[in-house]
Amino acid sequence: MAFPLFARRAGASVVHTQYNLSPLAGRRGVTTIHDVSFFIGPEWFQHRDLFLLRRFMPASARRAAKVITVSETSRREIEEFIPAARGKTVVTPLAATPGIVPIPRSDAKQRVESELGLAEPFLLTVGTRWPRKNMALAIEAVAGLPPEVPHVLAVSGKPGWGEELVRGPRVRLTGYVTQEVLSALYCAASLYLAPSRHEGFGLPILDAFQCGCPVLCSSGGALPEVAGDAAHVMASWSPADWTSAIREILGDSGKLDAMRLKGLERARQFDWLETARKTMMVYNEVGS
Repeated sequence: MAFPLFARRAGASVVHTQYNLSPLAGRRGVTTIHDVSFFIGPEWFQHRDLFLLRRFMPASARRAAKVITVSETSRREIEEFIPAARGKTVVTPLAATPGIVPIPRSDAKQRVESELGLAEPFLLTVGTRWPRKNMALAIEAVAGLPPEVPHVLAVSGKPGWGEELVRGPRVRLTGYVTQEVLSALYCAASLYLAPSRHEGFGLPILDAFQCGCPVLCSSGGALPEVAGDAAHVMASWSPADWTSAIREILGDSGKLDAMRLKGLERARQFDWLETARKTMMVYNEVGS
């Protein structure tokens, strides 16, 4: 309650919140909804979170003068599941994380070995370990690799909840790391795996691209939209199919080089200044 009251007393032309927009925002309200995965896959959420999201998000969208989201995929899904958002949802795409920066691959390998003890060739997946991220798929796919493909899977991020199949001879848990170490992980990895069941955007894909790391991703949500033609997108959710795709990509140096170049170009197509410009256009429209 304090924020919208303060905004009103200050004479704010626009009140912008994420997800939950107070009725006190009046006609000046803007809300950001990144995705509606809580409608698409309710089994991916704990009961309390699911209840709150399903209760407050539609109400916020009804109150808002504009709804901001981060991809065309999310815009379509928001307007499908929340009819009140139709015609007033605006896309302001994100861009790669500014603190994730490319460094020479040899330096990156030295850093992950010295700081994380990770000396083997490795694949990488990043994110909080909860059901929607579907990390079990990446773990099972890497477990199926033959001995002649010696790569392990580095799993970076915070613990989550639910089934976390993060064990096995090929799994290396890094925990939550700094952006400097994460940059080194992206730059040193042979391949980035994004097996998420659904994403409203998929920032780690752009972070991997920015660091010259090839990407193998699922078709979940907006991942294909963000990846464009720069990643290998999997329609299948079978671990065996992912194992085959990993073997094929790692065994083709020409394909790896092409994926790195396409990824760098794709990352350059997203710009935080453009995100800010589109957001400001929303503010000007609502506040006029």
